[in-house]
Amino acid sequence: MNADSAPLGTNRLYASFTAASQTLTRWGKRTVHDVGAGLLIALVIEIAVFWILSPNFFTFRNMTDGIGRGMVVIGLMAIGETIVIISGGFDLSVGSVSAAGAITAAALSNAGVPFLVAILGALALGLAIGTFNGAVTGYGRINPLITTLGTLSIVRGFAHLLTGGREQIIDDRFYLDMGINTTLGLPNIVWVLLACFAVLGFIIPRYRFGRYMYAIGSNDRASRLAGVRVNRWRLVFFGVSGMMAGLAGVVTSFRLGTAAPNFNFGSELAVITAVILGGASLQGGRGRLLGTFFGLVFIQILRNGLVLLSIRSFWQQIAIGSSLIAAVLYDESRRSKLSRG
Repeated sequence: MNADSAPLGTNRLYASFTAASQTLTRWGKRTVHDVGAGLLIALVIEIAVFWILSPNFFTFRNMTDGIGRGMVVIGLMAIGETIVIISGGFDLSVGSVSAAGAITAAALSNAGVPFLVAILGALALGLAIGTFNGAVTGYGRINPLITTLGTLSIVRGFAHLLTGGREQIIDDRFYLDMGINTTLGLPNIVWVLLACFAVLGFIIPRYRFGRYMYAIGSNDRASRLAGVRVNRWRLVFFGVSGMMAGLAGVVTSFRLGTAAPNFNFGSELAVITAVILGGASLQGGRGRLLGTFFGLVFIQILRNGLVLLSIRSFWQQIAIGSSLIAAVLYDESRRSKLSRG
């Protein structure tokens, strides 16, 4: 009996190992395809360099706080930006919308509104602004760069007018605890980011939202001829971007305990860089949320590593700007090869 059962157990173990290795291999190939080998190699090199140069880099606290917490706000905005760029648009207003979302949530919270309602108020404002962007871009036939550049200025200006340019101090203890508490070793706000990536990552490949996003980004004229209501779907894509920006503002207020009209000023550079580094094409029709996630990790590790090495802050902007140019050049060269092939 033992002689018969031993080979059977060994065979089952071998079969399980083989199945697991095949699954990992498929996942690895799909990840390299979606993200791009160039970004993954650059990410490994970046981690190795900062690990060697800074003894504090590869510590649990730095991984969860310095990198984890640090990437949440930009990451939430980058999710919405990815959707808009894949669909053939562009959203420069995410930083201003996040500031407006933070002010809205703080004002509602200080007025005694329940925590969840305050957050929903910020999301609703972001959704409204994003939908406005989509309407002007689609029905008004205005270039999204111009539309969202105008919205960037309008929303930021109204935020200053309504607050008098002053910070709003948040009193709600539960609200403030969201920015500092952890669950299973990870900050709560990191779980919020991961949940957003997971939910939208599940929706995009399975529902019309994702199919139309790629179709419109690839060829909006062909999509119209196929019966897709392109302008209505633009409302949805820009609306999601605005909503994610509003949530980013709420998370910023979680972390700082205040809300101010200058929140996330200039954050658009890091957001767009993460999306383009992740493989999204400025021409639309191509990109993955998984790629954006790795692009986001690259940007935050770069920022964190430079801080740990006590390198002056303006070098962060130089490094991020250089990364954006490199990513765009790579995207153009890849697109040229595909068109010639």
